[in-house]
Amino acid sequence: MSKDVKSMIKKTNWLIWLILVIMWNYGFPNATPLQDVIVAVILSILFIIIKKFQSRGLQNRVTRSKFKN
Repeated sequence: MSKDVKSMIKKTNWLIWLILVIMWNYGFPNATPLQDVIVAVILSILFIIIKKFQSRGLQNRVTRSKFKN
């Protein structure tokens, strides 16, 4: 997979994470700073897991395509 595609996926994931954090902050304005940090950490962990699944899926696709030829 090209570096451009990987970079685009990283940027997209980061943008989605940022939007979710902003939605949390505006959706729950009375949340304590601790709650804000907890939600940000949970979202970060979630996106790390998503990143691992994405990389496995992309590796499997590349591997399969090499053997089909």
